[in-house]
Amino acid sequence: MRMNLDISSKKQLKAKSVFTSQELEDYFDRLYPICRSILGNGFRSSLEILRELIPFEYYDTPSGAQVLDWIVPDEWDCRDAFIIKPDGEKLADFKERNIRVVQYSTPVNTSMTLKELKPHLHTLPDMADHFPYVASYYKRQWGFCLTQKEYDALEEGTYKVVIKSTIKPGFLRYGQTVLKGKTDNEILLSTYLCHPQMANHELAGPLAMAILYRMLKTTGPHKFSYRFVVIPENIGSATLLHQYGDHLVEKVHAGFVLNCLGHGKKWTYKMSRRGNSKSDLAALNQLRFKQHDLDVIPFFPDGSDERQYCSPGFNLPIGLVMRYMYGQFPEYHTSADDKSLISFETLLESAQAYFDIMMTLELDFTPKAKILRGTPMLSRSPIPLYRDTMNFRSHAKTESTRVMLEILNLAEGNLSLLEIAQLKNFDLLLHSELIEDLVKSGYIVYQS
Repeated sequence: MRMNLDISSKKQLKAKSVFTSQELEDYFDRLYPICRSILGNGFRSSLEILRELIPFEYYDTPSGAQVLDWIVPDEWDCRDAFIIKPDGEKLADFKERNIRVVQYSTPVNTSMTLKELKPHLHTLPDMADHFPYVASYYKRQWGFCLTQKEYDALEEGTYKVVIKSTIKPGFLRYGQTVLKGKTDNEILLSTYLCHPQMANHELAGPLAMAILYRMLKTTGPHKFSYRFVVIPENIGSATLLHQYGDHLVEKVHAGFVLNCLGHGKKWTYKMSRRGNSKSDLAALNQLRFKQHDLDVIPFFPDGSDERQYCSPGFNLPIGLVMRYMYGQFPEYHTSADDKSLISFETLLESAQAYFDIMMTLELDFTPKAKILRGTPMLSRSPIPLYRDTMNFRSHAKTESTRVMLEILNLAEGNLSLLEIAQLKNFDLLLHSELIEDLVKSGYIVYQS
């Protein structure tokens, strides 16, 4: 079977971003103030904004439902929260920064002593000017997040504490859409939208997904179908797997969790649990040839939604392309992860890297050479593939020639192009036109 040459056209493989920095910033500014959590109005209203960019269908699961080994919790909404100090000054004002209140805090309206208040306060002793993000989804409690300076300045006296929140049965919502390709084999792209007022760890993922959706939409249809999912972290991926896990196991060829894409110059790649999946090969093939350093992290069963996707019983080929990895930049899960931390140009660069990885997956196939005994006489090719003259004293081969000979030498029908590229250290996407010429000339043929 011959390769479908449409997949390696210049338009498809080399598309550039179709967003501007300003357009991204405008959406960021609309999303950032919303108090989001895993269930509740904040998540739903945020998803509705993102739906302007990606045409999601909504999927709802009621509180109390069991999904895999997890239970969908009640939903939480907060309208206001604050502390009134003995001198009348307002502290930890939810309306100024909604990350101030512990997620899923129970309603409170009472007065108490400083001694009674302190067990409900959370700080960052090593970051005196910032405060942490704290959540308690399943254990009923309440609390506030203060800077260490604010905490140290507290004086004895009576404190008024108010949290206007509701916790009640509701439903978990996630958004999903499939960009249909020429086959029903899928690339799964997943992100989350459930953290309050965090920029890199929260909004960078959904915004990068929106860029990637538009790039794939405008350059398609592609070989693969692309499944885009926006979920509340962890409980959302458990719900998705509970409902679609068998389908995903059968159809997903590769996939990624998008997060932490707006801050930092270096690249970080967290491997899939398989360690040699198509996701791993494609991501590393592209990232090792890009500007900036690359850190490669072996899989570990914690972190983001990869812990569910790569869990026993599913073991999907899901990796993570990031800049600074979650937990490895000091602003992670703190008030310092704000708009000033991220760069929209970095976000666009990250989305372009993801697109390049997708196109590398599109280009990949298992080639089989026409000549399997000896080497081919390339000067006989109907398409010019090799130099016409040879200088035997100075016969350094071009990189393109080296790659061509490596492919022809290993095209015995048992290694994919990505595997050959890994063995011989070349950027697969960079040589897409060469691969197209090899197919057109008949020197390699497509094997699924």
